Amino acid sequence: MDSFEWNKIIGAVLGTAIFIFVVRVVAEGIYEPEKPAKPGYVVEGVVENPAGGGAAAPAEEALPDWGTVLAKADAGAGKATSSKCEACHDTSSAKTIKIGPPLFGVVDRPRASIAGFSYSGAMKAKGGTWTYDELFKFLKSPGAYIPGTKMSFAGISRAEDRINLIAFLRTNADSPAPIPAPKPAAAAPAAAPAAGAAAPAAGAPGAKPADAAKTAAPAAADAAKKPGAAGN
Repeated sequence: MDSFEWNKIIGAVLGTAIFIFVVRVVAEGIYEPEKPAKPGYVVEGVVENPAGGGAAAPAEEALPDWGTVLAKADAGAGKATSSKCEACHDTSSAKTIKIGPPLFGVVDRPRASIAGFSYSGAMKAKGGTWTYDELFKFLKSPGAYIPGTKMSFAGISRAEDRINLIAFLRTNADSPAPIPAPKPAAAAPAAAPAAGAAAPAAGAPGAKPADAAKTAAPAAADAAKKPGAAGN
């Protein structure tokens, strides 16, 4: 087979490859699907990661008044929610170390304090104590609240579910942590004087000197008009 025949074969292969490439590009342009602005549904407990990677930061939210909410919390519902934790944590008094540290007596326990468990550097550096507020914020999105933690759990978005879980974790201890006193109610603002309220009479208790002068001026003018007034 001479070189002319080989050139024809190579040309045919290249032409076919170019044709297939062009058809593919055109087809993708015509049939490209439109992506919805929002997902059709949200999976409970799953937190989307931002484009740059890492866990999405949880939105700032008001912290509960623990002295009020714990008295009304459903610890039984919290125990049911704790089943999400038990895949990695032991909640029993045996305090067995699993993938994660045991959760028995975790409320008011110093962070990273279980001997024999290898905590992440981020958890050790965070320090502090597992107070009600700290558990509430951490359970919403562990990876966002303590970046670098080994805990890969996505989090519990509903505040009520977290409150119930914390209520269960409080009772799940040899000596449950104390419930703080309810926060005092905000003082109501002082009532403003009603519009059109009568001013205090001249000489009356609480009357201002300026009010007395305004009241006395018309009386003096009337007296000057009467016969026998000074200057007549």
